[in-house]
Amino acid sequence: MALTQLDISTEYIGEIVESSTSQFTSESRELNGAPPFGSFVKTLGALPVYGLVFNVCTHSIEPNRRATAYGLTEQELREEQPQIFELLKTEFEAVIIGYGDDRGPQQVLPPQPPGIHSFVFPCTESEIKALTNSGDFLRSILCGNRLPADDLIIASVRNAWAARASDMPYLVGIGKDLCRLIRDDYDRLSSIMRRISQ
Repeated sequence: MALTQLDISTEYIGEIVESSTSQFTSESRELNGAPPFGSFVKTLGALPVYGLVFNVCTHSIEPNRRATAYGLTEQELREEQPQIFELLKTEFEAVIIGYGDDRGPQQVLPPQPPGIHSFVFPCTESEIKALTNSGDFLRSILCGNRLPADDLIIASVRNAWAARASDMPYLVGIGKDLCRLIRDDYDRLSSIMRRISQ
């Protein structure tokens, strides 16, 4: 179902400020309002692009200026110096794990990166299921640059598993996919599987 202009303006969680065919960076709509680490997100456009959040940071809007410690709680700062929060922004980075076409979500990189200033939305449960039907999305994580791969696998598999109401056969299948992908490192594999099910 297509989103109307009103839906877009009220439902998006971020806006892309940097983009490539493998990753994108979005400024969160609200300060400290980024989607959680390991969340599945999407952009809209001629070809919707699907990503997995791997980094969230809050910093000054001025590139060469850091926030200063005041020794006050956030609530106290908001009451005494609310202007401070106008000088901060939250950004999140996502690794691209697929794009959408007439057949639905495809687990390959898109032919073009998502557009700058495109809006970012959380994926629906059905989109998460389609993107994680096989363990192919795990390869995107393991092959990605500067990704916290093990923790991202754990968080994304937990989210995919939750979308399936903790269906145990799904988790067993993902375990088999991980065995094939990192079969040479048993300690790493067992650590990942143990932490997924905790």
